[in-house]
Amino acid sequence: MSVENGEWIMKGMDWNDPYRIRTWQELINWINEIGFLPLFGNEVEGFSAEEHTSARYWWTGNRKEDPWEWREIIAASHQVAYGKFFGNKAGFISLEWLPYFVNCRRDGYDFDARYQDGLASRREKKIMDFYLGENAEGDTIYRDDRILSTELKKMAGFGKEGEKNYPGVITGLQMQTYLVIADFERRRNKRGEEYGMAVSILLSPEALWGYDRVTAAYSESPKVSWDRIFQQVKKLYPQASDAAIKKVIGKRGEE
Repeated sequence: MSVENGEWIMKGMDWNDPYRIRTWQELINWINEIGFLPLFGNEVEGFSAEEHTSARYWWTGNRKEDPWEWREIIAASHQVAYGKFFGNKAGFISLEWLPYFVNCRRDGYDFDARYQDGLASRREKKIMDFYLGENAEGDTIYRDDRILSTELKKMAGFGKEGEKNYPGVITGLQMQTYLVIADFERRRNKRGEEYGMAVSILLSPEALWGYDRVTAAYSESPKVSWDRIFQQVKKLYPQASDAAIKKVIGKRGEE
């Protein structure tokens, strides 16, 4: 997606191209095949859902044909992870590759340990308190309450008279893989009628897929996990420069 002469231009394949992705399930299949995928075009040419779908139905609301609608269906399916994972922009990660992103992005820290070590902000904790708790034995539990992100903003004390930069904090927690977008819902008025655009529902990946599965790569160095991710993109797109790949997946920890 780019801006040309003040207009948004979508990249994509011809409608009749036999390699065009035609359904949301085909998109999931491809994500699982290659491991992870940004939603929109980026510095690595060809590495996006946008470039492998047609521009014809984007933002039409057609659930069958519109890739923007597919992202809602895919998020709710929980077959892959969806969230802002690539340069603060949206994308997908297969469940096979999710543990490597979790290990790399978290630097091996669960959120409570990160906060205790002074590496997480107070504003991040105010958000994560709605997703983490403790049982009677003092062990961490991962809550699965379905909270609209618009309501979460109020509940966590963000807004005009409260904490600032709610979008930035939420995006940062997704980039660190502490939260993913688990579903979308439309708000309801006092009569129970839906209105407006769909709003995201965030959850911890642990609440969706279990702690052991999500943190399965904690046994290896975060740098090793980062290198796996980098080498996967390099294998898929050998023409891409190292700088372009790092722009999309993020730099290695010490860089």
